[in-house]
Amino acid sequence: MDKLRAPNMPAWLERLVPFERYRINVGGQSMHVMETGSGPPVLLLHGNPTWGFLYRKVAAELAREPLRLVMPDLIGLGFSDKPRDAAAHTLDNHARWVGALIDRLELDRLVFVGQDWGGPIGLRALADRSCAAGLVILNTVVGPPRPGFRPAFFHRFARMPVVSDLAFRLLGFPQNLLATAQGDRASIRGDVARAYRLPLRGLANNVAPLALARMVPDSGSHPSIPALEACARFVESFRGPAAIVWGDRDPVIGRARGRVERALPQARVTRTEAGHFLQEEVPGPIADAIRDVAGRS
Repeated sequence: MDKLRAPNMPAWLERLVPFERYRINVGGQSMHVMETGSGPPVLLLHGNPTWGFLYRKVAAELAREPLRLVMPDLIGLGFSDKPRDAAAHTLDNHARWVGALIDRLELDRLVFVGQDWGGPIGLRALADRSCAAGLVILNTVVGPPRPGFRPAFFHRFARMPVVSDLAFRLLGFPQNLLATAQGDRASIRGDVARAYRLPLRGLANNVAPLALARMVPDSGSHPSIPALEACARFVESFRGPAAIVWGDRDPVIGRARGRVERALPQARVTRTEAGHFLQEEVPGPIADAIRDVAGRS
């Protein structure tokens, strides 16, 4: 496996992510990865529109644990490659890219941690492999929506002609407003808010947020449905240790907790007053869940 040199970061940002950084080829795309620690692997996947930076506080909480923490940036986000064609962003493609990362880094017997789109993307990749030893689920979905569902306003807005393109592509939505999805809006401000905005500046770099928002199903015939069904089959058949840490003040996916609990009845559940990007608000309970699952894997 050839690790490539990581892209440069400004000094203020490097200080916030004191981890090993590198790029790795995953099926024709270059994925930026941050890594720290040694021991059994833990794969931590973020969602839209963040990057591996989201897990820095969780990594700090686990600094003394004998664990190898792997924090990649999904393709199109963070410091990974950013395809110009929105059609590249499908759930199957993202799962293939993450699957290639798992294979190339030889992440066997891993604990998987997923939030937002990172949940289904990682679960879809794991469904094709026998390498998952434990699951930690954070404010995400683990299968297709129920019949007759109504998408959240965020996802309905993403399909509004013209206005959604204007907001996402020209006005920096939603990365400029991440704090509004939080239980504590002060959890994303200053250099933290700046770190989320930086990789998505400019039309050449901000294709993914809108494309990923439109990856969310709006009907039973949406192209993401078969991959989400594969996620559900994997999760419902998983018998290893699991945990759910949930931000109840999440305006995007907060209502999905019950369905996630039913899919993973063995999971130990921790409910918090955090919002959607709960890694910024409650890194301690997330780290505790990872320790617990890793210890039982």
